[in-house]
Amino acid sequence: MRTAESDRAGGPRRERRWVWAGLSLVLLGGLALRLWGVRQGLPYVYNIDEATHFVPRAVEMFEHGLDPHYFANPPAFTYVLHGLYAIWYGGSAAANRALALNPTEVYTLARVAAGVLGTAALWLLYAAGSRLFSRPVGLLAAAILAVAFLPVFYSHLAVNDVPTLAPLTLCLLGSAGILRRGRSRDYVIAGIALGLACASKYTAGIVILPMLAAASARWRTEDRHGRRRALAMLALALVLAFAAFVLANPYSVIDYSAFHNELVHQSTLSAESQGKLGAPRNGGLAYYLWTLTWGLGWLPSLAALGGAVLIWRRDPRVGWMLVPATLIFLAFMGLQGRYFGRWLLPIFPILSLLGAFFVVEIARAAARRLKQSPRLAGVLTGVLVAALLAQGLIYSVHSGIVLSRADTRTITRDWMLANVPEGSRIVAEPISPDAWAREQPGSAACHGYRWCKYDSLLSRITPSGALTPDVHEVGIEDYERTLSPQLLSYYTANGYCWVLTGSTESGRAEADPRAVPQAAAYYRALAREGELVFTASPYSRGAGAVPFGFDWSFDYYPLAYSRPGPTVSLYRLHGGRCGT
Repeated sequence: MRTAESDRAGGPRRERRWVWAGLSLVLLGGLALRLWGVRQGLPYVYNIDEATHFVPRAVEMFEHGLDPHYFANPPAFTYVLHGLYAIWYGGSAAANRALALNPTEVYTLARVAAGVLGTAALWLLYAAGSRLFSRPVGLLAAAILAVAFLPVFYSHLAVNDVPTLAPLTLCLLGSAGILRRGRSRDYVIAGIALGLACASKYTAGIVILPMLAAASARWRTEDRHGRRRALAMLALALVLAFAAFVLANPYSVIDYSAFHNELVHQSTLSAESQGKLGAPRNGGLAYYLWTLTWGLGWLPSLAALGGAVLIWRRDPRVGWMLVPATLIFLAFMGLQGRYFGRWLLPIFPILSLLGAFFVVEIARAAARRLKQSPRLAGVLTGVLVAALLAQGLIYSVHSGIVLSRADTRTITRDWMLANVPEGSRIVAEPISPDAWAREQPGSAACHGYRWCKYDSLLSRITPSGALTPDVHEVGIEDYERTLSPQLLSYYTANGYCWVLTGSTESGRAEADPRAVPQAAAYYRALAREGELVFTASPYSRGAGAVPFGFDWSFDYYPLAYSRPGPTVSLYRLHGGRCGT
């Protein structure tokens, strides 16, 4: 026979059962979204950060030791990959051979590692939300992060943005424990996780603010003895954070000079106003607020705003823990000269918590008002949750479809293999890695490459656009400044008869033609004088082109995309050594 006592005991058990079932669905669904299309582009690595920063450095460590010789990005994720490769390949020779002969496997392993760490962050966020608020809030926060577009998309790349979320959310979990219970283990977890987060991505250090806010709230609720203990445990947490950072980034101490110099250099680049041609000019704060509307989603962002307001009435201690960190991070990143959507990821877990809290509170208020109609209250709650997750789910599923298809650059290469003679001289913009032109066996005339590539990072023009014998090398960010209509005659005179362009390069000149008038004139002249022989478009039939941007041109968020890559155009030049 049911009793009041059994009902009270059964309630939490029933809640745990449906929450664990929901969490299993969130974790499995989140992992599936993160691994769908994980082999995109391979064996060619088209993302320049992925191609140069983590995987190759993890493999290089088998040759020169654990010194990364690079600190612009902290090396914790590089060490994770190095350890993974050591287990998988068993030695330096095998790892280096695999990278040279089978890069698909090497990069797939790294991308899967990023996706798994991103999924682990979902479970940790659930645990943090459950401890701070309740199980439903934790579950909904994990669901928001599971389907949000930006963390899903960047799980497909072997870069540090998504893997950082694992130690970052672990720090939030420890900080929640400090606030609610104040156990020694909570301080230890928060401190170690803070150090690991900073050693994965420097800006993840923002989670020190929730930890300090939680420790401060705990200190205020204790007696004299408890306050001394709280201060001692906070000091221990900070010491452990430093120790964990050094453990995961040891050469920041061993080679402090190199570490400091690169850190200053990276900070200078981030603060450099409009350092990238084609970058938006409406200010960092406006850009990041816009990013939230698609990277996290309109409704989750508005719900997070509502949660940030409501939390001060419900529990100011949690408000101090979550809200100031978010505002300070937005202000700091918004003041930088360069801005990219993925740089906002360190606060996505906090925003997910605030948004989930707000929605759960609305659902509970509706349930109280409709206590005579519990079924209707349940339906309204389901509709509210579905609306909250719909945008992220739609665009993340679309991302999986897009990334599972062939890249436009791969399609173009296949066409060129069949139609451009081996050993031909080509001009290819820096939209693909050098390995893209390599073929085994390759042309002897082109040093093992299928085609002889013009060095696109050598400038042969004066500021006025005239050709000059004084040649100098430029960085990839200045490629458009090497272009001039005068180059077309140089190409034909020297037998460079095939010219390959991509919209991720030409789009920069189109976005700011006054900054590079010679480049804009170059593209007009090429379209006028060259014969367009092949085009590969990333867009669905009938869809318009997406204007150039440093997010949507590379993460394929708009539904107009049907496959990854830029619009690639191949021109055939005539005249000079190129014939008719």
